[in-house]
Amino acid sequence: MGRRSRNRLAAPDAPPARPRPPTRGRPRIEDRPQAPWGSFPLVELCVLLALGLGVGGFVVGGGRGRVMLACAAALGSLAGLELAIREHFAGYRSHTTVLAATTGIAVMAILFFARAAYGLMLVLAAAAFATAFWALRGAFRRRSGGVSFR
Repeated sequence: MGRRSRNRLAAPDAPPARPRPPTRGRPRIEDRPQAPWGSFPLVELCVLLALGLGVGGFVVGGGRGRVMLACAAALGSLAGLELAIREHFAGYRSHTTVLAATTGIAVMAILFFARAAYGLMLVLAAAAFATAFWALRGAFRRRSGGVSFR
């Protein structure tokens, strides 16, 4: 006698499985949020390309090498930032500090190119960091079921 499939044992009119409620402890790997593009490894390919550009930038050297290193840093940072945003707003893991720091750095960059005074840049970047930290912490609490960090 052969092995029976689990699908044949289930009732044909059984309701679909309900999603698991968020846990207060350590998050499970099954609870990790899925990427909007499905199973295509876009983030992993971006990190691989960033690593290749970084190695190439050191090998090539000069002006072209510096551009390759800058592109490697930007591409690797964007890949990590995308993953942090996805995990944070799904309530899987808290990336509050990283996302708030990104906000502060963006404010500093805008003010730098607007030729603002350095003191003003630091004050406004610190205010943007604090505001974003407070808002992001609240967003994670709502998504994770009341937990402040994981």
